[in-house]
Amino acid sequence: MDVILTAGGTPTPEDPLFPYCNGLPKALIPIGDKSMIQWVLDALAAAKSINRIVLIGLDDDIQVKYPREIVRIKDQGSMVENIIAGAHTLLSFPGANHYALVVASDVPAVTPEAIDWVSEETIKAQKDLVYTVVTQPVMEKRFPGSKRSYIPLKDMAICGGDVNAINLETANYDNPLYRKLIDARKNALKQASLLGLDTLFLILLRAITLAQTERRVSKRLEIDGKVSPCPYAEIAMDVDKPGQLELLKKDLLNQ
Repeated sequence: MDVILTAGGTPTPEDPLFPYCNGLPKALIPIGDKSMIQWVLDALAAAKSINRIVLIGLDDDIQVKYPREIVRIKDQGSMVENIIAGAHTLLSFPGANHYALVVASDVPAVTPEAIDWVSEETIKAQKDLVYTVVTQPVMEKRFPGSKRSYIPLKDMAICGGDVNAINLETANYDNPLYRKLIDARKNALKQASLLGLDTLFLILLRAITLAQTERRVSKRLEIDGKVSPCPYAEIAMDVDKPGQLELLKKDLLNQ
């Protein structure tokens, strides 16, 4: 499985993480003696299922370590454009895989086991898109006090994962709704509203299940998609706020 690893974005003064960055990309925030993205790269290197990586958004003079092939491309200005550029880059290689993981650089606690789990789910599902979620009990057991935001469905409360997968050849990148959903990835209720007010109301009333949500999302995006609850909370423990960064520092450095 190949990987599109997104590392673009430098926090502005309005961003809560700005004091931690010193004008550098968020992916380079240090945790111990490694940058946040190096923690992710180490997990990808140790995973059994991962081969080539397309790294988006870090200049060539920023050194990272990865034992297999790593191809760099510049930040394209938005998450959607980064994913599209990464997909086109991977498809340009002879014998390219149909599927690729899309991994964010701000999940430093992600493990090789979690990455291999998503890879296996992707191969089994054979879908256009595999979107991972983590249930509230799984997240709270692994990271108590993480203060994640959850979507309250009828059968479970979930938060979105940052290790997902796409079929490089069939993903509908030009669908305007697809772009809007990715742009709203940090706001679950905004994403729900984009799927229609009926879907938003059903979520707010806890009157819709995960399976029903999956069908609605797939229909609106005009894709064959799958939403997969993941047993590994680490894929959804991203760093957006100082409290989350401090929590992960304690977790990773006390192992």
